[in-house]
Amino acid sequence: MSTATIALLGQPNSGKSTLFNALTGLRQHVGNWPGKTVEKKEGTFTYGGTTYSVADLPGSYSMSANSDEEVITRDFIASGKADVVCILADSSQLERSLFMLADYAGLNAPCFLVLNMEDVAKEQGKKIDAKAIEKKLGIPVMMFSATDTKAYDKFYSTLERAIKEKPQINTSSLEKGYEKLNGYCEIKSQLDSNTPSGYTPMWLTAKVLENDKVVSAKLKNTLPDNKVKLIENLSNGNDGAIALGECKFAWIDEILNGAVSKTKTKAKLGKLDRIYTHRIWGKPSVVLTVVLGLLASFIPALPIMGIGMGINALNAPIREAMTSAGSPAFLTGIVCDVVIASLYFIINMLGFVFGVTLVFGLLEEVGVMARISYVFDNTMGKLGLQGKSVMPFLVSFGCTMGGAAGARVIDNWGQKVLTIALAWAVPCGAAWSIVPMLSTVFFGAGAPLIITAILIVMILHMWITAKIFSRGLVKEEDRYGMIMELPPYHKPKWGALFRYVLGRTKDTFFRVTKVVLIVCGIFWLLSFSSGSIEDSALYKFGVAIEPVTKIFGLTWPLFLAFIASSIGKEGAIGVISALFTGGSIFAATTGAAEKAANINEILLANVTRPEALAFIFAITFNMPCLVALAATYQEIHSVKWTAKIAAYYTLTALVLAFAAYRIGLVIF
Repeated sequence: MSTATIALLGQPNSGKSTLFNALTGLRQHVGNWPGKTVEKKEGTFTYGGTTYSVADLPGSYSMSANSDEEVITRDFIASGKADVVCILADSSQLERSLFMLADYAGLNAPCFLVLNMEDVAKEQGKKIDAKAIEKKLGIPVMMFSATDTKAYDKFYSTLERAIKEKPQINTSSLEKGYEKLNGYCEIKSQLDSNTPSGYTPMWLTAKVLENDKVVSAKLKNTLPDNKVKLIENLSNGNDGAIALGECKFAWIDEILNGAVSKTKTKAKLGKLDRIYTHRIWGKPSVVLTVVLGLLASFIPALPIMGIGMGINALNAPIREAMTSAGSPAFLTGIVCDVVIASLYFIINMLGFVFGVTLVFGLLEEVGVMARISYVFDNTMGKLGLQGKSVMPFLVSFGCTMGGAAGARVIDNWGQKVLTIALAWAVPCGAAWSIVPMLSTVFFGAGAPLIITAILIVMILHMWITAKIFSRGLVKEEDRYGMIMELPPYHKPKWGALFRYVLGRTKDTFFRVTKVVLIVCGIFWLLSFSSGSIEDSALYKFGVAIEPVTKIFGLTWPLFLAFIASSIGKEGAIGVISALFTGGSIFAATTGAAEKAANINEILLANVTRPEALAFIFAITFNMPCLVALAATYQEIHSVKWTAKIAAYYTLTALVLAFAAYRIGLVIF
């Protein structure tokens, strides 16, 4: 059986992920590119006796060096590792979507063009002559709808043809435009006999005029010093990026001239868009859409969460059976407190991941997510983010893990990491179930003031965190607002959507299971004791460092509860209950132990008001929970950045506790 490699290239929202999921199904895996924390998606499929490896290249708008994603994409193409590159363009917006093709032209790699979303173009009344475009470009061109499973025979035949013929784009017309630019011909003449493998002199010259620093570095390594100096002198002072952009769009117009016609008049702004883009009601309506989407996510999530509840219900009978059979306490603890408790966490999380991915994948599919991005882009831009980031923030009020999972719609890796880092500052539903109770117990009628203070601190926390993290994650050129054409609404293709959701859920399960089992196992070992609580390593650790924890207003029981809150916010109260009533620390953390019926009396008898204020702020802004940690790693594929975010929130939570405690001492 023969093999071949195909690379998928296209701008965001061109349907690249839909095609990748339809081709590979569940035969795919996600990781990082070697040496880079940029998502790498690979998969396989078999057709006509050939096994194809598919590389879903990082989403980008061009082949410039504006981000790690774009550099990785063009280096992979130039390396020759792909037998053919499949370039996707949105048929409904060809003038904009073909810019990637224009920027690709000149790379020494065989390719073919897929004009995707044929169904949407037809709904707009557009008629596209693919053969006319093919004749001008010199590569295979086909109309396609990646969501239509019946249309794939045409895709496979075009793929086979492209691999056999190894066609490259006819760039003669494009280069004629380039030759009119100041310095182009002179620079190109210096490169004709010294071109790095995979690149043509035309492509390299264009990038030099765009002041592409990566290309300039490549040329310095391959050209003699006198040529490098001459090229630098010729390129300095040129406003090349704008002039080259004009040439590319002129070339696109030439390619489409006579090949595209439209029978319908220009569509008017629909009722929904009139609401979403309204000066007053736009943002509230988008927020309402996201909140309703979050609530709707629980509908498909609940059946899967029910499986998790069923697994958790087995904990008590299995523990009883193992104890009756004389099983050692250590083995019983591993099975019941680690394995079963971890599976309960994981299945619950998978249910929510499935629900969030399905609902918000649907919103992306029909075109609503583009509106969310548009409405909030200016606001999010002040934090170095894009409009899509608002959705993870709002979802995090329900569940931080859902917010992390929702960040997968952000195509820029740095902005995705920054979004998740800021989403951790949003108190989740579990925190809101504890904070009002604690505030009421200790401060009575003053509880609303505590809630208000938390919301104010949350906003300041997000702003400061953005300032700290954005420097290393988001380049200055990525901080400007979007110039975008809103895609048309269109009906979802359920088969393609479910393939995407199942693929992400499967990948989440395998990645998250390792993280949860390891962390739960470590915490259980620290809290394990065959006798009383006082014999556990965690208890001894808490008592030993109490002189330090008291600086932050946390006695050792409160500090252990603070540690427990990083596994699950609800566990913090359970740990306090266990410490003062003699229960199991770990069982209380994972929810297997009952809270004391008189928890209010226990708290009031053992915790002062300044300590309570410190504790409330500490657990509210601590690492959200274990599953949020696992979901963060799942989305950003970086141990380093996941650890950075976790350490940062642990540290800032203690700093906030310190400040709250000092303020509490003054007030109370």
